[in-house]
Amino acid sequence: MNEMIAFCGLDCEKCAAYIATANNDDSLRVKTAQEWSEMYNAPINPEDINCDGCRGDGAKLIYCEKYCEIRKCAIKKNLITCGKCKEMDSCQKVGAIIEHNSEAMKNLKAMFMAYTQT
Repeated sequence: MNEMIAFCGLDCEKCAAYIATANNDDSLRVKTAQEWSEMYNAPINPEDINCDGCRGDGAKLIYCEKYCEIRKCAIKKNLITCGKCKEMDSCQKVGAIIEHNSEAMKNLKAMFMAYTQT
């Protein structure tokens, strides 16, 4: 199973914060902080760009660690990903991710299949 698939199905290995952390790339941290600050209309500093992945141990982006309702829900339900949740098809939270990122649904289905075969 791919440990870098987030609870919502996004691939953490494709996230700029994860890439910057994995490669200790300060220039990518600066670039990402600038882009995300503009995108989210919120102050984000380069030192905030540290993440070892949604489901793994280690650093998390503050949003992911403290505010992500999908992550909170999956942890509360003791799920590997939302793909194992009986309510996934009707869940508006994960539905919003899937609606804007078709790869997330593919990842959730793959994780579900991998989990059921072990």
